[in-house]
Amino acid sequence: MSARILSLHIYPVKSCAGIDLSESPVDRAGLAHDRRWMLVGADGHFLTQRQWAAMALIRTALTADTLRLSAPGMPDLDVPLDGSALQPGVESVGVWKDTLDARRESEAAAQWCSDFLKTPCRLYKVDSGATRPAKPEWVDKWAESHPDLAQTFGGDHFFGFADGFPLLVANQASLDDLNARLQAKGVAPVPMDRFRPNIVVQGEWEAFEEDHTAMITTGAVSMALVKPCTRCSIPDIDQRTAVQHDEPGRTLAGYRNLEIGVVFGQNAIVDAPAGARLKVGDAVEIELDF
Repeated sequence: MSARILSLHIYPVKSCAGIDLSESPVDRAGLAHDRRWMLVGADGHFLTQRQWAAMALIRTALTADTLRLSAPGMPDLDVPLDGSALQPGVESVGVWKDTLDARRESEAAAQWCSDFLKTPCRLYKVDSGATRPAKPEWVDKWAESHPDLAQTFGGDHFFGFADGFPLLVANQASLDDLNARLQAKGVAPVPMDRFRPNIVVQGEWEAFEEDHTAMITTGAVSMALVKPCTRCSIPDIDQRTAVQHDEPGRTLAGYRNLEIGVVFGQNAIVDAPAGARLKVGDAVEIELDF
């Protein structure tokens, strides 16, 4: 099957705006800088667009030395990438049912985020020694079903603040199918950014054929598609305006409601050699389950 990487995306701060890339380093933790920071409220729970849609308006950019945050009505905030502004000590923070080690960014960063979202919160960065593995129940299930491929993906798959896996892979044909259904109802099509993927693939991959794909490979980088991505309300939020709608969630629920929930895209684990990079336009080989 002939396919290619259509686009690459990272979201440095969990649930804030992403960055479109032409290429990116990749390793077992996913794409470089993806979801390495997270906002935590005064109650200790992490913040997402599910409750704080305005997080979509916090734009992120990377320079050689900083993560830059910008938002309407706010001065830009530069967060040093070298960790020089991190507060002393390691804390345990929660993401759903997982906990991992993280370090708090500066009080200036906390104040900036709190002022914009109008709620007290703090900005955390994944600690360099954090060991949060991809969901073992899904990784093990995939390995048992694909014993010929499992050895490639043996070992740990530690990652950051993403919901459960290092990568989210989406199929452009699946979005085209969804948009055709929306347009048939007189609803405007939605862009792929509603689903916040890391990698979008386009080519001879039919709509939702990712449900029946064991693995995709580009060069020396392999990605095992281990779990369909269940969807909450975030795809209904316009990522440019932070306005919430009832689509595409309503339409998607009408035909993509599986046993585990409404799904779109596939969560993946990664095997990549040291120094590996992915580029837009890279050829993708697709290995189906049947």
